[in-house]
Amino acid sequence: MDAASLATVPAGPRVMVSFDSRPMRWIGTVTLVGALALLTVMVACDHRVGEWYSTSRLSWSLSLLLAAMLVARGIRMGRPVTISHATSAMGVLFTGVGSHLLSSELLGNGLVVGAAVILVWPMPSRPDPVALPRIWALIEATQGDPLAPFAMQSMKSYYFNTNGDAAIAYRARLGFAVVSGDPIGAHNAFPKLASDFAAMCNSRGWRIIVLGCSERWLKLWQKAGVIGQSLRPVPIGRDVVVDVSRFNMVGRKYRNLRQAVRRTHNAGITTEVVAEQELDSALAHELAEVLNASHRGAHAERGFSMILDHALEGRYPGIKLIIARDRYGRLQAFHRYATSGQGSDVSLDVPWRRPGAPNGVDERLSVDMIAYTKEKGGNRLSLAFAAFPEIFDNKNRSPIETIYYGLIHLGHSLIKLESLYRYLRKFHSFDQRRYVLLSMRHIPAALLVLLSLEFVPRRRHLRQGPRTTLGDNTMGGTRRGEHERPKRGTTDLQVRTIAS
Repeated sequence: MDAASLATVPAGPRVMVSFDSRPMRWIGTVTLVGALALLTVMVACDHRVGEWYSTSRLSWSLSLLLAAMLVARGIRMGRPVTISHATSAMGVLFTGVGSHLLSSELLGNGLVVGAAVILVWPMPSRPDPVALPRIWALIEATQGDPLAPFAMQSMKSYYFNTNGDAAIAYRARLGFAVVSGDPIGAHNAFPKLASDFAAMCNSRGWRIIVLGCSERWLKLWQKAGVIGQSLRPVPIGRDVVVDVSRFNMVGRKYRNLRQAVRRTHNAGITTEVVAEQELDSALAHELAEVLNASHRGAHAERGFSMILDHALEGRYPGIKLIIARDRYGRLQAFHRYATSGQGSDVSLDVPWRRPGAPNGVDERLSVDMIAYTKEKGGNRLSLAFAAFPEIFDNKNRSPIETIYYGLIHLGHSLIKLESLYRYLRKFHSFDQRRYVLLSMRHIPAALLVLLSLEFVPRRRHLRQGPRTTLGDNTMGGTRRGEHERPKRGTTDLQVRTIAS
């Protein structure tokens, strides 16, 4: 990897020793094999030398050998030694040796092994919020990718190509670099970008996982000679993308959707679209009230690859909120949408609704947002991601599919995938498949990393009132100064439904 490519990587911990070379990794492999052989010989011969146990020489020697094996494994994987790792490991090592000399043998042995673990502990990546303006520019240049706006999510790090016209959003954790969705920006730059990114990961001892890769870019990550490892694609679901120019809710297959929308009209529900960065303090307070009342997890944020964070803070450009009020003017629900491709693509982030909101309000908000997107010249609206739709749709499941079905329902308290599928099915807009690409031998560790990124909660911090960062001119939007919120009792629509 050249110096120009290295310059595109956010600054991280200072590296003291790097093992990004084939000879150094061979040394690590030979050392690992030699230490393992010596360990085997020592244990096999232990019964012949009874004094080892009395003097604790065997346990001390085994601890040193185990430490050497761990360091050799880190070298073989190409993990660099940072200054902070070396300093911490040295302190733990000295403490372990001191404990051993003071007859705290078990503690001393454990600390010596712990020092080896710390020395070659994998480097993490750091979130890069300063890069948001550059990322937003690339999102605006990306069309046809419903996951593109989620590259803005604040947990993510970024790798830019040398020209700055393409980037990969990712996060490194526990030795894995998890790529979020497809690259964004100039498509013709993606092959070189992926190759350089793989080289960067290799220099840091990271293994690559691609989460949410589309069918179009599968081959980008399947060239083992370029990526440096063999990644196998595993289908995880489908995008649900509505072609707004063709959507009309006509026909028997849309009957359930029409009925749901009609119920909200009968209940006096009205809708409006506002830009998140244009919220006034009063409306922000109303929205926060609905968000906090919507479900048990409203006070915490989760998710990584297909979701944004910092709702109602106005942090991200291109965010639209479509709001539903009842006939008395009380806010009942709202959906948060992100835009890309200069408004050509609109993607649902998260829906929120008040407990007891009229039935069909989510369908109404989705349908009205489709109408709004069409009115503003957009082409596609992504409602959500449908995970494992074939499993839910198949009534004659195989034994393996039955096991998967049961496992999916174990996580029902965190995300109701089957209920989401039943909702999305009403729109008859299932699109291309998405995949997770990973090495089969890394599955247990990869699952731990993916689950931690997607489901470990983070505290939500709601801000009242507007906060402007980048200009938001996408798709116009209903501005607070241009159209006032419906007054109590009004039933006028600011966004018309396509059909009733």
